[in-house]
Amino acid sequence: MKRLDADFYQVPTLALAERLLGKIFVHRDASERVTRGRIVETEAYLGNGDEACHAWRGMTKRNRVMFGPPGHLYIYFSYGCHYLANIVSEPEGVAGAVLLRAMEPVEGVGWMRERRRTVDEHALMSGPGKLTQALGLGPAHYGESLIGDICWLEEAPEIPPELIGTSPRIGISRSTELPWRKFVTGSPHVSKTQSGVASKKRKKGLESS
Repeated sequence: MKRLDADFYQVPTLALAERLLGKIFVHRDASERVTRGRIVETEAYLGNGDEACHAWRGMTKRNRVMFGPPGHLYIYFSYGCHYLANIVSEPEGVAGAVLLRAMEPVEGVGWMRERRRTVDEHALMSGPGKLTQALGLGPAHYGESLIGDICWLEEAPEIPPELIGTSPRIGISRSTELPWRKFVTGSPHVSKTQSGVASKKRKKGLESS
């Protein structure tokens, strides 16, 4: 399938959170094992005015990649037990990222099962910590470019607007009112509740927000 180039990421964070749905995330590990997952759930985070974002107080050693060019991975350790993967967004110098919350397994399911120690396909990638483990992502991928040969995204049919759900983000204690979570309605691989409203915004409207 066609790889997505740098231009794909040159949109505002809220638009990217929706644009990523349905796209294929690919990781080739050091042993040349390739795993693929279809993105079915995302969350947007912005440094400006979003207290749930790691960058809302400014740049630190931990979040510095969020201020870099879009189309790179921001990996961080969460709750002392798992790594989470985000795709950096916004122009260089402005902090923003989209958290990858859930995926549908596409390729390399056997390796995913070994890494996750489960045979339940619906449990392999149905959460942000689960999907990084299934794909074999970790701290070594901090800052990794998504237009390289280790991690990249591949083109896939767009999800129809009527199948895209919107809700507040999950598992945060600040800026909880912002409806910045996007998901594919009806997908059994979405992480938690699918309560929300179907998106009525078209891409043009989102990209001008």
